[in-house]
Amino acid sequence: MSASITILESSAPSCCSNIRAFALRELRDALRSRWFLLYTLAFAALGLGVSYVSAAASGGGLSGFGRTSAGLVNLVLLVVPLMGLTAGAGSIASDRERGMLPYLLAQPVTRTELLLGKFVGLALALIASICLGFGAVAGALAWSDSVTHPAALLALAGLSVALALAMLSVGLLISALAHRTGVATGTAVFLWLGLVFVSDLGLMAGALTFKLSIEHLFALALVNPLQVFKMWSLQSVDASLDVLGPAGLYAQETYGRLLNLIFGICMTLWTIAPLAIGSFIFNRRTSP
Repeated sequence: MSASITILESSAPSCCSNIRAFALRELRDALRSRWFLLYTLAFAALGLGVSYVSAAASGGGLSGFGRTSAGLVNLVLLVVPLMGLTAGAGSIASDRERGMLPYLLAQPVTRTELLLGKFVGLALALIASICLGFGAVAGALAWSDSVTHPAALLALAGLSVALALAMLSVGLLISALAHRTGVATGTAVFLWLGLVFVSDLGLMAGALTFKLSIEHLFALALVNPLQVFKMWSLQSVDASLDVLGPAGLYAQETYGRLLNLIFGICMTLWTIAPLAIGSFIFNRRTSP
């Protein structure tokens, strides 16, 4: 009994140190890569552009966060899922294609530790990119003496991070399945297109074809993490969900304050479930 306890005590620090080593490696590689710089610059530039465009009707200049929030939500829906999916999809598949994966797995580490280390390192890189983008927008709004709402901006940034982590988890699942980087990246982009564009059209087509009830429409919306982010972000800035149609109005009237809990559970499942499935598949592979 005491021997088993000693083994557990010695293995836990080793597991954490292995995950930390892989995370630092992945973070260092991500910060040096072009995608981190391009995504950060693009997100910051588009955020500033959204603010300028939303101010056009009020005579120019930078608009306050109240008028910019809707544009930022749509910007996050387009950019952040693509960031998370492509970053995760190119991780394991890239090491496998370059022949680096057998070397990494030859070390005294488990495949789960390697996967978790990659997730943590890429998550830190994505968080840094999102924070820099939102920081640039917030700095520009403050510099122009526009009316800002720091709490709402922080809430939107936090929800953007949650969406990025969910999409990163899905990207790592794709990477664990793919043998080549091109296939993994192409699958990630195809899935991004489906989540962003096809899901809304599919909901409308399904509602018209199968005459779905409002309850079923809301349940289907919860299946898509992008729809969950959209509803959650509107809820966080105290906007009415009736802008999303009957399903949003039904959700607000039926669940009220429980909506934040429902959205949080959905986003947590979208982060944990793909990562767990990816770990299971990655561990069952007979070859790297």
